[in-house]
Amino acid sequence: MILVTGATGTVGRELVSILAARGEPVRAVSRNPAAAGLPAGVEVVAADLTEPASLAPHLTGVHAAFLIWPSTDPVLARRLAPEVARTLAARVPRIVYLSAPGAEQPESFWGIVERAVEESGADWAFLRPTGFAANTLAWADQIRAGDVVRWPYGGAARSLIHERDIAEVAAAALTTDGHLGARHLLSGPATVIQEEQVRAIGRVIGRELRWAEMPRDEAHAMLAGAFGDAAFADAALDGWAAFVDRPEQVTTTVESVTGHPARPYGQWAADHADAFR
Repeated sequence: MILVTGATGTVGRELVSILAARGEPVRAVSRNPAAAGLPAGVEVVAADLTEPASLAPHLTGVHAAFLIWPSTDPVLARRLAPEVARTLAARVPRIVYLSAPGAEQPESFWGIVERAVEESGADWAFLRPTGFAANTLAWADQIRAGDVVRWPYGGAARSLIHERDIAEVAAAALTTDGHLGARHLLSGPATVIQEEQVRAIGRVIGRELRWAEMPRDEAHAMLAGAFGDAAFADAALDGWAAFVDRPEQVTTTVESVTGHPARPYGQWAADHADAFR
């Protein structure tokens, strides 16, 4: 049995689909099981990581757990991550945590959760993907409404990764032993500047889209409202600014784990074209 938290999210839903298609028994965690919409045969249970005790009844027979932390708040992570990790480790021998390169900063929420998992006593693997290609769905409203995307740092070179690739690596880490103790840095196959990402979306929907640079102050106000976290908005903007001069790292980890190259951004755009029409 594999427990998947965040089972209705971007990566969790893909992972549940992959595991179920392979015939793996899956127990999917959702705050609202009735609305989960997961494949037939998947056991969906109600729990909330901000209430660690709610996980305990669902851990019987679980061989491995996929952990997605539900908040960007480091204060919440310091308060709850150790209890969540201990609750899982008491019954589950393996934890695979969806982290990020930002875990290298020990006081980031990613770093705090990684330490909690390491200290829990369970075997572990950490997945540290670069930017999610799915984050560019934030442009969908603008693209459906017109031909211009206003966003900051059009020259930021990102190695965005398809959520399916993350999920395939996660499936391997959950079901095979070659990844224990690994900190896998995952990326797409190449860097693509944000302005070119917009043009790639335009190509798959048959429209010529244009980029308009958004001033940082305006972007900060927008992102702080969307994230509910001004510090996280600052960190995101600082990261994009840095990628203008120092492109995001590209790795071959997806290929080495899955046997196929990471999917390019253009394929992600084609797979999600309907969201932009």
